[in-house]
Amino acid sequence: MDWLTDPQIWIALATLTFLEIVLGVDNVIFISILSGKLPPDQQPKARRLGLLGAMVTRVLLLFSLAWIIKLTQPLFTIGQEISGRDLILIGGGLFLLGKATYEIHDKLEGEEGHGSAKVPASFTSVIIQIMLLDIVFSLDSVITAVGMVDHLWVMIAAVMIAVGIMMVSAEGISAFVHKHPTVKMLALSFLLLIGMSLILEGFDHHIPKGYIYFAMGFSVFVEMINLRLRKATKPVHLHERYVEGAPPADSTRKS
Repeated sequence: MDWLTDPQIWIALATLTFLEIVLGVDNVIFISILSGKLPPDQQPKARRLGLLGAMVTRVLLLFSLAWIIKLTQPLFTIGQEISGRDLILIGGGLFLLGKATYEIHDKLEGEEGHGSAKVPASFTSVIIQIMLLDIVFSLDSVITAVGMVDHLWVMIAAVMIAVGIMMVSAEGISAFVHKHPTVKMLALSFLLLIGMSLILEGFDHHIPKGYIYFAMGFSVFVEMINLRLRKATKPVHLHERYVEGAPPADSTRKS
């Protein structure tokens, strides 16, 4: 029960939950758009199933990654011994660096609604679409959890708390992130930080998690001050990949 009095555990849980919520907003938007194609009486059920699917997918991926990371037997040597765990950490770090860079570009210079593909408006097809996209959306949040926290139960708790909060207040969270796009950019910049720490960890250069938490916490603190002091400033508009009623990307180029 020592974890109950360990402040680093609670800081990790709070920070990871915050990141899971902010990074999950795109998932909530996508689920809302797809469920909006269904009859009104089926939409709440589709949204709930979509978010539950996201939670189950993340938890299963966390269990699988936690098992793979235990594979410490060296596979080959390139200046130093590289194990299965090292490969996962390095690959995950590269994925986060690439994903965050792509998302930042997509939000600032990408095409509006280029991912809003039409799907058949049947309940089963909508749920299948949501489940498939959940896997893609889950990768960055799962790798982020592995890079931030050493305890599996903290990762699972953060995912479950984040999904629970999004179920209750998805619209409010989405509106807040849309109103303050710097929060989204801040979360994506955290992915760059975590991605780099994972790569270093894969090459046996350990960065104490406390340094990462401090950097992220201080950034959030400064951003909260900015939000309070600059209420009158109109924020920049971030491009959204999933927009209700958006034309296909090809038709946008032709016009």
